Amino acid sequence: MKFEIENAIEILQNTPDTLKALMADLSDEWTLEANGDDVWCAYDIIGHYIHGEKTDWIPRARVILAQGKNVTFEPFDRFAQFENSRGKSLQELLDEFAQIRIDNINALRELKINDEQLGLTGIHPELGEVTLEQLLATWVVHDLTHIRQITIEFAKKYAENVGVWKQYLSILD
Repeated sequence: MKFEIENAIEILQNTPDTLKALMADLSDEWTLEANGDDVWCAYDIIGHYIHGEKTDWIPRARVILAQGKNVTFEPFDRFAQFENSRGKSLQELLDEFAQIRIDNINALRELKINDEQLGLTGIHPELGEVTLEQLLATWVVHDLTHIRQITIEFAKKYAENVGVWKQYLSILD
C-alpha cells in the first residue's frame, strides 16, 4: 500500500475510540495488571501513547520540515509514562490521549505536507537517517502495534482457562 497522509489519518483518528471501546469500564484486573515482568499493562500503554503524542511524532515531523542546522531528534524516553501517568485514572488517560490526538491530527493537516517533503530526512539518535514518510508511517504502525499488545495481554489472562481450545487460539501462541 502506498503511503498517503489521509490514509494514515484514517487509522490515527480511530485509535483513541478503538482504545476507549476496548477498555472503558473494565476492571483494574484487565487494565492495571501485566502478565509478567517487563510487560506493560494497558494503563501503561495509554500513558506511552500520550508521551509519544507530546514528544515524538509531530515534534519530529517539524524538525524534519524545518531542515535547520540540527535535524537530530531529541531522544525519546520510552518509559516516561510511568512518572507522567502517576495519579491519573485510566479514563483520564484515555480522554487526554483522545484530545491530544485530535490536536496532532489537526497539526499534521496544517503542515500541508506534499510528496516531495515526505522524502526529507532527519536523524534518529539511535537509528540514523529517516524520512518524514517513514516517521509518519511508523506513527500508524506504532498505534497498531500497541493495540495488538493490549489485546494479546488481555487474551493471556484467560490462557489457562480455555482448555483444549488453546490450540485454535493463535493469539495465545
